Amino acid sequence: MVDLFNEKASDFDASDMIKKLSSAVGLSILDKVKFHDQMVVMDFGAGTGLISSHVAPLVKKIVAVDISKAMLDKLVSKPELYGKVEAVCQNIIDKPLDTNFDLIMSAMALHHIEDTREIIRTFLDHLKPGAMIALADLDKEDGSFHPENTEGVFHFGFERDLLENILDENGFYNIEFTTAHTINGETKNYPIFLVTATKI
Repeated sequence: MVDLFNEKASDFDASDMIKKLSSAVGLSILDKVKFHDQMVVMDFGAGTGLISSHVAPLVKKIVAVDISKAMLDKLVSKPELYGKVEAVCQNIIDKPLDTNFDLIMSAMALHHIEDTREIIRTFLDHLKPGAMIALADLDKEDGSFHPENTEGVFHFGFERDLLENILDENGFYNIEFTTAHTINGETKNYPIFLVTATKI
């Protein structure tokens, strides 16, 4: 399993774009999800824990899932996450966890997953009945968001109606999209959606 983020991990949090994006997505998740102190949450594609940092004070536990050990090493080094966040470096499609969650949240990870339907079904299998997802990612774009030939990018964002259909077909309801943030590029802007939905 190649760690495509190994070299990016050390200064990932220093990026102004990443900080603004993570803050906006984190605040949007806080706005859309009712948290309580007994919740167990999965942060999928958790990276260095920027989204987990928003949620950790409000919940019982976060399981931070990522396939980048370098990013998770950065996450577990953060004092504000100590004792609240467990880092798990594995592909949950191939090797599911034995925990059912109250919420699965994710920021900018879906476009790195080749089979969208498969990961949505995997999320469903990891949720308690009535639990929620809160997933943030790019609206459909022309491929200019990432540098050309960036490894590990399988989707140039998502069309909201098509993603809604996938969620609906795979056991989610109360599906709601909002625009959580807009990244201002040099020549164009890239809206970031947050979709929330509930497991039937």
